[in-house]
Amino acid sequence: MRYWWVNQNQTFQQEVGGGYIWSPKRKSNGARNPYYEFMREVAPGDLILSYRDTRICRIGVAQSYAFESPKPPEFGAAGPNWNQIGWRIDVHYIDPGTQVRPANHMDVLGPHLPDRYSPLRPNGGGLQNIYLAPVSDGLMRAIARLVGPVLRDLLDQAVVFAQVTSAVAGFWEWEVHLENQVLGDPIIPSTEREQLIMARRGQGRFRENVGRIEHACRVTGVNRSEHLRASHIKPWRSGSNEERLDGENGLLLTPTIDHLFDRGFISFEDNGRVLLSPVAHQLSLERMGVTKAALMDVKPFTQGQRRYLDYHRESVFLQAHIG
Repeated sequence: MRYWWVNQNQTFQQEVGGGYIWSPKRKSNGARNPYYEFMREVAPGDLILSYRDTRICRIGVAQSYAFESPKPPEFGAAGPNWNQIGWRIDVHYIDPGTQVRPANHMDVLGPHLPDRYSPLRPNGGGLQNIYLAPVSDGLMRAIARLVGPVLRDLLDQAVVFAQVTSAVAGFWEWEVHLENQVLGDPIIPSTEREQLIMARRGQGRFRENVGRIEHACRVTGVNRSEHLRASHIKPWRSGSNEERLDGENGLLLTPTIDHLFDRGFISFEDNGRVLLSPVAHQLSLERMGVTKAALMDVKPFTQGQRRYLDYHRESVFLQAHIG
């Protein structure tokens, strides 16, 4: 279990009411933001302190890993410069009963503030330029003594209960909306529209194009076509129409590996080495047969595939923050 601090001055009502936290993937200029990158490290069961108007107002229990999601429409005018596609984590919020104002307790909290990525100024004021930041065990327990029994009880549990949600419903709604846009686009010829819709399911021309490059699952080695799915490297929901049909934007994967790849629990380096997400549930990976010892040596990717893999590592893969 890890601990996090989220600043929600602009979007508290929307996020708490909707049961989630959401951030862009990058700054408006395209640069990395460590406080957005931290979203990729949250795991189900992690505790999240919700901070608004100088007070800790809610305690959140993460219910999912981060997954790609459009900017929530209920944000309205909030964050006008934010990217339209970001990271979302489903969260169960708990009202602690007591709303602690950290600025009133810096004699207790101050010694626990980190040198980097601190959620608070030394005087206890909030930092407007951060969204999500890690909280150390020492700081969390100091805050728990102030908040009271609700947070203390959560910390005392060996494992915080999390009713792990699935991003499948969110993905499905998002992709159906995009599919309807394709179907209603009069500029796209009808035969092309049909192929684009089939590509979403890994079928049709897209699968044929992938099959000219890939011949087996790169993780399991399975080469029987009936056991393989044509999986987009840059997801269908994120690509252009050209990218949705490009064979170099695809891999042939078994259903389990396809799920892990699409959700960002695994990825690949350009030389073919398999990357395992540090936030994935390791026992589940082992039960699926995905272990470092079991991974096959796979051949390098084509130049086109590498371009798409760069996107997957940067925008889908759940990797730990570096820096």
